Amino acid sequence: MLKVRRSKLYTLWFGWYSRRQFRRFFNSVRVVMQSGVREMDLGTPVIFYANHAYWWDGFWSQLCTEEFFHQRLHIIIEFQQLQKHRFFTRIGAFSLDQSRPRSLPATLNYAAELLSDHHERQNALWIFPQGKIENVDKRPLVFYRGTASIVSRLLEKVPGVYLVSVVSRIEYLEEQKPELFLSFREPHLVSGENFPGADNLTAYMREMTENHLDELDEKIRNRRLGDTMTIIRGRASVNRKSEAFGRFMRMGRGKDIG
Repeated sequence: MLKVRRSKLYTLWFGWYSRRQFRRFFNSVRVVMQSGVREMDLGTPVIFYANHAYWWDGFWSQLCTEEFFHQRLHIIIEFQQLQKHRFFTRIGAFSLDQSRPRSLPATLNYAAELLSDHHERQNALWIFPQGKIENVDKRPLVFYRGTASIVSRLLEKVPGVYLVSVVSRIEYLEEQKPELFLSFREPHLVSGENFPGADNLTAYMREMTENHLDELDEKIRNRRLGDTMTIIRGRASVNRKSEAFGRFMRMGRGKDIG
């Protein structure tokens, strides 16, 4: 297992680098956030569980942590991928190896230890229960039980843990570059008293994610985007530059006529 090798300096650099990349490749990054997400009890750990459709997922989890939460970030990444991109261990990533089932209990215990560790900031884990990148519109989703198993282990150490559904979609709208949409649903507090068991909790998260994805898709298709927050505005694309140049030329001709 590749463990966290956190570096404050590297985290600062990566925050700058990832924002630069988002500005380069996207027209905007927009966020929808339901009530309660930013009002969580900071003494209670939180698990953000998300669909896994894009290479960018590790980048925007760091972006949202900086922009909204200022938590102690942890990310579970498949071993083969983290081995290729070990720099993610510097911002809080550790690995899970599905090809070696005997290693899974140690990884799940490690995750519970990280989340139950006493720290001045809220401990947060970002996890992608699909375990691999799949098309955003694939149905039904298949979720592994790892997230629920972490919750079970964590409840042996702490009174409760928040679960927050997060979904993402990349869509082309009116611009040459795509838009990245992120949506956060209201936190669900799980305790020892209401823990439904690993299978039921996994089914709950899968159904929540499917509904959440469909809701975001419908919002985008119908352009009901009034409640989105733009946290990154990309560099001007070719179409925006050409439109600006056209306006400039029309203004120039208008002055000549006048």
